[in-house]
Amino acid sequence: MNTPSADQKLRLLVVSSDTYPPFRVDVAVLFARELAGRGHRIDWILQSEAPCRRAFVTRWGGGKAWVGATDLGNTLPHRIWKHVLGIVNDLRIFSRLRHGNYDAIEIKDKFLAGIFAVVASRLFRTKFVFWLSYPYPEHYLAGARDGTARYPLLYWVRGLCFKWLLYRWLLPAADHVFVQSEQMRQDVAAQGIAPDKMTAVPMGADAAMTQVPDQSKQRTLMPPGIPCVLYLGTLDKVRRMDFLIRVFALVRQSVPAARLYMVGGGVQPSDQRLLQDEAARLGVSSSVVFVGPLPQAEALRYVQEADVCVSPIYPVPILRAGSPTKLVEYMAMGKAAVANDHPEQRRLLEASGGGYCVPYDEPAFARAIVALLQNPQGAELMGRRGRRYVLEHLTYGVIADEVEKKLLMIAKQPC
Repeated sequence: MNTPSADQKLRLLVVSSDTYPPFRVDVAVLFARELAGRGHRIDWILQSEAPCRRAFVTRWGGGKAWVGATDLGNTLPHRIWKHVLGIVNDLRIFSRLRHGNYDAIEIKDKFLAGIFAVVASRLFRTKFVFWLSYPYPEHYLAGARDGTARYPLLYWVRGLCFKWLLYRWLLPAADHVFVQSEQMRQDVAAQGIAPDKMTAVPMGADAAMTQVPDQSKQRTLMPPGIPCVLYLGTLDKVRRMDFLIRVFALVRQSVPAARLYMVGGGVQPSDQRLLQDEAARLGVSSSVVFVGPLPQAEALRYVQEADVCVSPIYPVPILRAGSPTKLVEYMAMGKAAVANDHPEQRRLLEASGGGYCVPYDEPAFARAIVALLQNPQGAELMGRRGRRYVLEHLTYGVIADEVEKKLLMIAKQPC
């Protein structure tokens, strides 16, 4: 850890779409633990994840958190009211910048709050940083077009408005922009944002959470002696995980005893039912285990016990720009991985030798899984290579060095 001197300590206000308390590692670990642990003061404006009728202030993640009320009802009026409550909480930006003496305000994936931040940063002469982790405007528009959105018209309007806000106002007004991957950097640059104004920060691994399994220990979550394949991630139908069910049906033709564990949940209950129906259609239901969503520590226990881990990403523009956390976590835990040809996945596997990168093709994906299941020694070697690469390049301690350096540079620039 590089500890900055007293005159290099940052005072940062973060307004994030993550709810309180944040669980995503790029917030909870990178900022709340790594950067705060270096003595930087970080305050937060967040909306409560749990039912909460009144806003409150608490200490969290290196400073204070102003936590807004929420409404967890599922109907459209309740969802609208939840957004209204969030906007009311985000308006705290003005009072915080007026009194907080911050070096910068960072907005993560919030668009209306971004408007408040632009105005407030100009009024109170504070640097404005935008952190874009996902192409949300394009996501909303795609959901409206392909019918995956629950409220298509609302998604269409939101997508158009947010796209205009993001690329025509917020990012041009930002002093700096953090994006999720080099591919996203290229995509955003195509919208007219200068490439040298952006920094790509890929997802990493929490070294404290990832441990190489002790091969001498018996499995407790998966059956001993059974070849087990694991997928960790969302089952949202936009991800087309029925692809993986069909891949697994091909795997079982060569490895009949194999089992597939799917750890994660969908946005809607119907997302998992679609996969269960596909497994039934292919006659593999008894060999596919839907574990459901789990806290990170419990989910990683499944990774520890798996023989091969997989990361299929449906090849559409909104997903090509991502940085897959699951692949980094597989590698960090010494697991050989099979992933399809996706910009960030290809870069990671070619640089590390930690698994196979194959076309988004069911037979090709299945052949790679079978090759690893039938060659445990080779899979173990790939796992060691992947873990070594992550520990050298992609732990959050390493990533924090780069983010800290960039934020300090931004803070020193004249307003």
